[in-house]
Amino acid sequence: MAQPRVVIVGAGPAGVRCAEQFVKAGLRPTVIDEGRRDGGQIYRRQPENFKRPYSTLYGTEAGRAESLHRSFDALRGAIDYLPETLAWNVSEGRIHLVRNGHVSSLAYEILVLCTGATDRLMPLKGWHFAGTYSLGAAQVALKSQACSVGREVVFLGSGPLLYLVASQYIKAGAKVAAVLDTSSFWQQLSAMPKLMARPSLLKKGVLLVAAIKRAGVPVLNGVTPLEIIGDADKGVRAVSYRQANGETASISCDAVAMGYHLRAETQLADLARCEFAFDHASRQWLPRTGEDGRSSVPGVYLAGDGVRILGADGAENAGRLAALAALADCGHTVDQPEFTALHKQQLAMERFRQGLLQAFPWPAQQAASLPDEAIVCRCECITAGELRHAVSGMGAVEANRAKAFSRVGMGRCQGRYCGHAGAEVIAAAAGIPIAEVGRLRAQAPVKPLAFSVVEDAP
Repeated sequence: MAQPRVVIVGAGPAGVRCAEQFVKAGLRPTVIDEGRRDGGQIYRRQPENFKRPYSTLYGTEAGRAESLHRSFDALRGAIDYLPETLAWNVSEGRIHLVRNGHVSSLAYEILVLCTGATDRLMPLKGWHFAGTYSLGAAQVALKSQACSVGREVVFLGSGPLLYLVASQYIKAGAKVAAVLDTSSFWQQLSAMPKLMARPSLLKKGVLLVAAIKRAGVPVLNGVTPLEIIGDADKGVRAVSYRQANGETASISCDAVAMGYHLRAETQLADLARCEFAFDHASRQWLPRTGEDGRSSVPGVYLAGDGVRILGADGAENAGRLAALAALADCGHTVDQPEFTALHKQQLAMERFRQGLLQAFPWPAQQAASLPDEAIVCRCECITAGELRHAVSGMGAVEANRAKAFSRVGMGRCQGRYCGHAGAEVIAAAAGIPIAEVGRLRAQAPVKPLAFSVVEDAP
């Protein structure tokens, strides 16, 4: 049997386990990794000259991180690994790459997109001041540069990542001024029946919050962020917010790490012509796929946080499932009990995901109430008022039309950080359901390319 050409994009939890499954079946996949080393964002490896122990670097996730890294090290001789390589387009059975200033492409019969996720951000007045970071950026600084993003950091937003990164900062000895969570205690409590689908993970989360409080860090629930106070010269100075009881308060700081769970990196799936569907629970468009990772396009499979945010262990399972589905589709015999067991585990993880969305909801109302002067799109410096004018004054009630009239989502990040909030502003201004706003269409290159790149000869 001729072996299919397998390309995996991403070397995080989903990509590593996916590659492992293909190697076990006797195939040699090509693994494309935008990072310098494997591990993805959640298990990002420290530079080779850093020697911090896993327990310090990854906290409660140390065991899983070390297991994944060792698995990948064992695979290195059985795969073609391309680190520091950006996959910037997919077209006609080829994936287009740029590495070391050279562009090239690879043909594939099987393409598995394990593209991971980025921070899901909600704009806030003043969030453009220096010293405002996403949770992911704060985590990268700690893992890759062994430094804090500030002398006194406020963690703002909602979701498990908020508490995980705050705890990692505390463990590293950084000063955490406060953790401000927009979700209420009652929202978290109401989600307990679904969160009990994974009791060990729920317990780990409860202990994490307790450890933060024991460290003397204030943890406030049900807050409404009002403003990041600062100026263009000195950056962030404080965060202003409304407490659950309605009183207004502020906390002094020189850095803010903010985020509202995660958003799937779906641009390559879009360019591969995969179908999308609106997920009402998370209020975002996601690729349409089954639990086995099969997309609507033959030969293209999706796994990990680039499809559904199920956590690192869920991503590992999804990577295995996608590989097994691809192997079955090309005539390989797969271990049916393993396939069934992975499916069963994913069902529990999906119920837990629904619980997280209920416990830590995306604060859609915050976008609707943004003051007109608040910047929505930091790349292009477009305010909420300008976006509302595109809706009310120009009739732009669809995401791409509003982008054309206002330039929201037209900058370097291509809507990664403003697209979801921008859609909420449009929906509120137009008085329509968020699903009717649609989604920003992906365009190649999915990230900016330098003018100096050189095309390799075919």
